[in-house]
Amino acid sequence: MKITMIHGQNHKGSTYHIGRILAETLETEDNITEFFLPRDLNHFCLGCYTCIEDEEKCPFYEEKKRIADAMEQADLLIFTTPNYCMAPSAPLKAFIDLFYQYWIPHRPRKHMFSKKAVVISTTAGMGAGQAIKTVKRTLAYWGVPYIKTYGVAVQASCWAEVKEDKKVKIMKDMVRLAGKIKRASCGKPSPYIRLMFRMMVLSRKNQAGDVPAETVYWQKNGWLNGRIPWKIDEE
Repeated sequence: MKITMIHGQNHKGSTYHIGRILAETLETEDNITEFFLPRDLNHFCLGCYTCIEDEEKCPFYEEKKRIADAMEQADLLIFTTPNYCMAPSAPLKAFIDLFYQYWIPHRPRKHMFSKKAVVISTTAGMGAGQAIKTVKRTLAYWGVPYIKTYGVAVQASCWAEVKEDKKVKIMKDMVRLAGKIKRASCGKPSPYIRLMFRMMVLSRKNQAGDVPAETVYWQKNGWLNGRIPWKIDEE
C-alpha cells in the first residue's frame, strides 16, 4: 500500500505524530511520501483562471504536479491539520483552493474514485471536527469513496506535552483504524456525489454554463458517452 501524506503545517506537532503512527502501522517508510504545507506549496490561488483552459499554465504547476503525481500513485491519502480557529490550517485551505479543478464540476480525476483517505485533526480543546469537515467535504467532491476521520482533543500545545495515557489511547485507535483500512474495499462515492456526477454529464451534454476545455476533458474520459469513473472494471 502506497501512502501519500499531506501535512497542513511545517512543524511536527501532535497532528503530524498521529498521522505518522497510522502510516507506520500500515506501511514501511519506503512506501510513505510526505508533503508539508506551506513548505512544499507556498502559494495562494490567484484566481487567474488560466487552469480552466490549460492546467499547465498555472504559475505554480510544477510544484502542484509533484504532489498531484504522488497522490495519483498512492492507495491511501492521509491529510493532517491542526484546528486553527475552528477550521483547517491556512496552508491546507490554500492547497484545497489550488486543486479546485479536481472537483467534480470541473476536471475530476479518474483515479480519485478508487482511493482511500483519512483526515486527522487535533486541538487543545474544541474544534477538531470543524477542521476535519472542510477537508472531508473536499475529498468527497474529488470523488474519493472511502474517507475516515479522526479528531482528538490532546489538551496540550505539543506532542511532548500530551499525557502518556492519552498517547496510549491514540496508539490503540490508530491500530484499530489501520485494521479497518486494510480490510475495507473502496466502494462507491456517496449517492449525492454520484448524482452530482450524473447531473454534470447532463449539463455538459446540454452545454449549460459550458467551459469548452472542460467539456473536452469529459469527452476524452468517455464520461459523456456512458463511462463511469467509479466502475473501474470498465477501464
